[in-house]
Formats: sequence, C-alpha cells, structure tokens
Amino acid sequence: MFATSTQRKCWTFGDESALSTLREKHNLNFISHHGAQVDDYQRYNYFLSPEEERLLLRQYELHLKDFCKRFSPPMPKCVIGTAFHYFKRFYLYNSTMDYHPKEILATCVYLSCKVEEFNVSIGQFVANIKGDREKASDIILNNELLLMQQLNYNLTIHNPFRPVEGFLIDIKTRCSLANPERLRTGIDEFLEKVFLTDACLLYAPSQIALAAVLHAASKEQENLDSYVTDTLFHDAGPDKLAILIEAVRKIRSLVKLVESPARERVRAVEKKLDKCRNQENNPDSEIYKKRVREALDEDDMPRTEPMRMSLDTSGVSQVLSPSAS
Repeated sequence: MFATSTQRKCWTFGDESALSTLREKHNLNFISHHGAQVDDYQRYNYFLSPEEERLLLRQYELHLKDFCKRFSPPMPKCVIGTAFHYFKRFYLYNSTMDYHPKEILATCVYLSCKVEEFNVSIGQFVANIKGDREKASDIILNNELLLMQQLNYNLTIHNPFRPVEGFLIDIKTRCSLANPERLRTGIDEFLEKVFLTDACLLYAPSQIALAAVLHAASKEQENLDSYVTDTLFHDAGPDKLAILIEAVRKIRSLVKLVESPARERVRAVEKKLDKCRNQENNPDSEIYKKRVREALDEDDMPRTEPMRMSLDTSGVSQVLSPSAS
C-alpha cells in the first residue's frame, strides 16, 4: 500500500521548493567537483545552471513519452508511469552533466519493463531503437546497476492507474453520472500530461487519480463536487477535505502549465552540455574507453568505436556514430 511504501517514505516531498533545493544542490556539487578553478561569476557561462538542467530534462521527458507510445509490442501504462518515476528520481540526486539523460532514459524504460513484468528481452527492447542496437544494449545494460543503486533499490512504484479504476467503479455504483466510461479519454489525456510535471514526487497516486477524474468530468461539462464531498469523503473531517481539495487544485494547475521547451533553447543547452559533461561517463570519450580497457581483459574487450545515443524529434531512441549524426 502507498501509505507504508518507500515511495511515500523516501520519494514523496513536501513541496516544489524541496525538489528545487535538491536539484540545485547536486548542480553545485558537480560544479564544485569539476570546476573548482572557475570563478563563481563565470561558472554558468561554462556549466549548466539548474534552470538549464530542468529545461533539458523536460525535453527528454517528452522523448520518453514518445518512445514508450511508439514501443512495439504496445507498452502497458504502468510501465510508462514507472519509467517516469525512475527518470525523475534519478535526476533529483544526479546532474545531467554527470549522466546524460539520453543514456539514462532508455535504461529507466528497460528497468521499468522488468519491474512491471512486461516481459521483453534486451533484443526485443533495442529493436525499437534506431541505429546500432548492439551499442544500445551495451549502454543500457552498463547503466542498469547504476540506476538501481541511485534509486536505493526502491523499485516498486504506485501509479495512479489503479486508483482511477477504483474511482470509476465507485462512480458507477454510487453516483448518478450517466455513462462514466466517457470520462476515460479525458483521464488518459490528463495522466499523460501529469507525468511531465513533478506531481508524482509531491502527491499520492489517489490524489492524482482524483484530479484526473475531476478534470475529465469538467471536460464533459459534468460536476462531481457533491459526489466527492457528500459520498466519497462524507466521513472525512473538514480539515482533511480541505487538504485534499487543495492537492487536487495544485495537481490540475501543474498540468495546465505543461508546455514544450523551445527547440532552439534546447539545442543551445545540449551544445553547452557536450562541452561541460563528465567525460568519465561519456561513452564517446577516450578516458571512458581507457577505463573500459583497463577493467576488462583483452579477450573480453567490447567494441570501443565512437558511439552516441540520441533521440530524434519523434522521440525514438537512436545510437549514432559521428558519421551518421
């Protein structure tokens, strides 16, 4: 249950400022470690600022959504939701300058397939990736343990999809709303957008689910306020009800603010990142390949030609050699 889960205990935060504090901390940690000689006033001319990191991550969240939607065989919603949780959690405690999101993204999706028992082999998984699939496999499998470690092995995720089904059953049973199934389209649209916000790090899955149901009802020009106050939570005290109503309002406000980052701005940040990222974690770099060579016997040494994972504008992962980029 969510109330006793690691998600509630370790990965649900009080407000957006708590998330911003964590992100700024790890941004500054990276800069202090890799740019000790850089003047404070000049550091963001070379390194990414926290705002630039957030911009980049918003773009890659869109890529994550598109990749999952295009996945074959069709990917269950719970796998997509879990992948978003992992991606967001990872970058609360890591900088994009340390680990490029184009490499962590695919690993989050692959791990979520395993955890949610969506049984696809690594071969089937990378069949959805354009380019050199062997290289894609290497990157994903090399990052898998790192991802689990950074998640503190808290891999079980409570998504809002089951609570949505519970609300719909209850509405059919105890509410006079005609044909509640017509709410599904609006609910799905809302939940697709909600994972592009920080709501899953701030609110319970049931609160997100209720926000989705109420949003869908309003789109159908239906009002479920009396159902919520008089039926669903008739035994709740006024304080608890007020907290719930405020949570739903904030979740819906977050979704309303979702917008795609400006493409030109994203390109500029990515160019900046190529210069300031940690080369020890860059599969293209000589220092990375040297470390691999030192860690493996010659007979077991993997292919080390230059490789770079990226995502095209349709959100489908690619592994490109420099000549193809």
